[in-house]
Amino acid sequence: MAKIVIINGTPSLLSRITAVIEYAEAGLRGHGFEVERINVAELPAEDLIHTRFESEAIVKANGLVAEADAVIVVSPVYKASFTGVLKTFLDLIPEKGLAGKILLPLFMGGSLAHLLTMEYALKPVLSVLGARHILGGVYAVDSQAVRNDQGIVALADELKLRLDAVLAELAEETAHKAARKL
Repeated sequence: MAKIVIINGTPSLLSRITAVIEYAEAGLRGHGFEVERINVAELPAEDLIHTRFESEAIVKANGLVAEADAVIVVSPVYKASFTGVLKTFLDLIPEKGLAGKILLPLFMGGSLAHLLTMEYALKPVLSVLGARHILGGVYAVDSQAVRNDQGIVALADELKLRLDAVLAELAEETAHKAARKL
């Protein structure tokens, strides 16, 4: 079974983008993939800030990335870029640690003003880590993930359609990659 790891770069696990992650996880499991999630905010801050490559938590997280056929990188957009917590983890992925993997960015921002954040901020970093197969991804705006009075986040139908399309593409590409390994 092909493996997909989600690197969640949001500093808050209660963020609206968590609903996007859960939607992606459910969709990919429905396609028969094994899905793991790395919540970077749950990794030891000292290990991230002091770049402790040998930390047990960092070694375990990097092991998940190494075993994955595909990696989804998720982040809210702050100040026209992805989060600093995500960057601290990406800095700990070994050189060429994303080589041979299919990458899918999923970002959410307050407006369309930062739509190109994935292109100009994230993709250069992923490329330095060896990523060559980066799918187009999805950039959502906050208004497409609305929290109700009970705290449940509902995703807009248009966002679900876009997610379904890119997840189907990721599933197809990952299945082809896994078949070539056999």
